[in-house]
Amino acid sequence: MIFPKALSGLTLAAALFGAAPAAMAQDQHFVTIGTGGVTGVYYPTGGAICRLVNAARAENGLRCTVESTGGSVYNVRTIRQHELDFGVVQSDVQAAAIAGTGAFEGDGAYEGLRAMFSIHPEPLHVMARKDAGIETVADLAGHKVNIANPGSGTRVLAETLMAYSDLSADDFSLAAELGSAEQASALCDGNIDATIWAAGLPNGSSQEATSTCDVAILPLEGENIDRLLAENPAYAAATIPGGMYSGNPDDIPSWGPRATFVTSADTPDDVVYAVVKAVFDNFDDFKRLHPAFARLDEAEMISSGLTAPLHPGALRYYQERGWK
Repeated sequence: MIFPKALSGLTLAAALFGAAPAAMAQDQHFVTIGTGGVTGVYYPTGGAICRLVNAARAENGLRCTVESTGGSVYNVRTIRQHELDFGVVQSDVQAAAIAGTGAFEGDGAYEGLRAMFSIHPEPLHVMARKDAGIETVADLAGHKVNIANPGSGTRVLAETLMAYSDLSADDFSLAAELGSAEQASALCDGNIDATIWAAGLPNGSSQEATSTCDVAILPLEGENIDRLLAENPAYAAATIPGGMYSGNPDDIPSWGPRATFVTSADTPDDVVYAVVKAVFDNFDDFKRLHPAFARLDEAEMISSGLTAPLHPGALRYYQERGWK
């Protein structure tokens, strides 16, 4: 079931992403996409999807709004509680939710989670102030490090990186739990020495940090990373291109998941079909809505990183296109 959502404080965000703040129409469904912090890529990703859904609302009867949230784990839990209709979620978090492992060990397996498509790769950015004397992940010991807010997908990645690097939060002089919107200023103000952050390329938080103060993005490579990737198939090696961020001229090896778009099995087939149709019928427009989308490929999006079963509404569209 889709629950109507009051626009309230989301009216401005909805308007910015293409949803005009007109009076509610009796024949319209209101749907909300859970994203992440406003300086990451999840928030504009939700906005891009909403823009296309709202552009076709005369046809599909949907009015879409975006909500900034704590991130992947929060989005899954809130979809499960029917408080969000859709969410942007890391591929590894999607897999853990289906299995009832990791952050969801206490929740139990979420058998009602359904996949729609994946989006951009999300390499891990480990950013450190250049005056902090941190050149490798091992050097983080004894420093003030942001490991991301609980409930975020980045927190899951930070804990995975630490586990494979023989580190724990106790090894830091401070283990901060800041959201993406806070980390750049905290880093450049000296409140933390380093921050762990995963997002598409490029992203506002990394751009803010590297353009405000001297920040190095650490290379993530070596035997421990090889073992991490071999034992965690939800992740893949990635590269942060040289010159993408100020002060980091060389390619930087990294790894990470993909962003995926998910919903509940209870979401009506026609609603899911309309959302998927809005994105893929206007795929070139979608790719232009954020730099992280520039290299997206339709075949990868309907297969890579999707652990949950495809929602029947999405499958219907893919079959109509001859993709499944």
